[in-house]
Amino acid sequence: MKLTKCIKHASNIVIHSKLRSWLTIIGIVIGVAAVIAIVSIGEGMQAQINSQLSGLGGDILTLTAGFSRGGGMFQQRGPGGPNDNSPGSSTTSTTKEIVLARSDLQALKGIPDILLIDTNIRGNVNVSYMGKTGKIQATGVDQKVWSQITTNKIKEGRMLDSADQNVILIGGRLSSSYFSQPLGINKVLTVEGKSFRVVGILDDQSNNIIMPIQAAYQVIDDKTPDVYDSITIKIRDENLLEETMAKIETKLMQTRHVTATTKDFSLTSSKQMQQTRAEMMGTMNTFLLAIAAVSLIVGAVGIANTMFTSVLEKTKEIGIMKAIGARNKDILLIFLFNSAIIGLIGGILGIILGAMLSSALPSLMGTGMPMAGRGGMTTLVSLNSILMALGVSVGVGIIAGAIPAYKASKLKPVDALRYE
Repeated sequence: MKLTKCIKHASNIVIHSKLRSWLTIIGIVIGVAAVIAIVSIGEGMQAQINSQLSGLGGDILTLTAGFSRGGGMFQQRGPGGPNDNSPGSSTTSTTKEIVLARSDLQALKGIPDILLIDTNIRGNVNVSYMGKTGKIQATGVDQKVWSQITTNKIKEGRMLDSADQNVILIGGRLSSSYFSQPLGINKVLTVEGKSFRVVGILDDQSNNIIMPIQAAYQVIDDKTPDVYDSITIKIRDENLLEETMAKIETKLMQTRHVTATTKDFSLTSSKQMQQTRAEMMGTMNTFLLAIAAVSLIVGAVGIANTMFTSVLEKTKEIGIMKAIGARNKDILLIFLFNSAIIGLIGGILGIILGAMLSSALPSLMGTGMPMAGRGGMTTLVSLNSILMALGVSVGVGIIAGAIPAYKASKLKPVDALRYE
């Protein structure tokens, strides 16, 4: 029997068993749609994270006060660490808040492998423009070096200059839609009662403002001069990242009088952040795909059930085909093609439904999704995920139909013709 005839017979079985076939196809559709939607979430979030972190550069380090140990963050330290009661230490010594100060900045400047250092403070401030007020985040930076370290892009205007004082950069969303009127270049924004002129608009979707650090000390509450929330470091050679980080940590432990067990600062790189995020995303995607795979297993059981029923219904026809010369291989191919067609139709419809779900998910879930970016969650339906889902659906159909097809091919013509 020709291959085309086998496919035609298989198609006829699907066509003439509409209700049962479509109920089986629906099971595959649900499974494939779930896989497509979940994979699109994972790929979209991975692309979003990569775009956020790749711009940081492998030569950028961030130094913050406090060190996570056993899930907790130390907030105080004494001569021998927080709550030090070891012999020889003074139990009456006064502990103080862990901070980054000018002494840390001076220590970093003594390391030749460091190219640039930017000090940062941040906090919420009240702003007003054209009669409308609000509370947004302000970041104070060292305007002399910030433009050489930052990966932020300017959409309009210019970067901060070393001579700037009462000027600011604003986020794209703050410029276009936060106030009742657009806030453009050379417009004046009132921050905590002080006037600042806008000299640049960032190419992003944030509501943040960036200003010289000395001006930030004046408008952000509870900030002490020469005390920083974080220090951004640009190293000279990205290939020496690990060695440079080790040098920085050694130097800071000496100047801050701490050891590896009492360390009260954290030094992170964008590469480490990418690796951590990638591991988290991989674990989450694996878990979600395992849940979606359950739907495909249910669909496979449905295909197997449909195929067994088809073999019973077509037993007499199988006997007739064998009596007029059909071989075992021909019968096997007919039922394998039948199950493959069911899987193919379910896969195509599942891909369409999954793509629709993935496009609707961002608006349904918004920024509530863990690790969603500032602009909300994004999804990405790639060609690889489509081909994978289609291959899996057809493969599931063939595997589920293999045993019923084999049983059908082994039926004896006499027994098949006698079957009632």
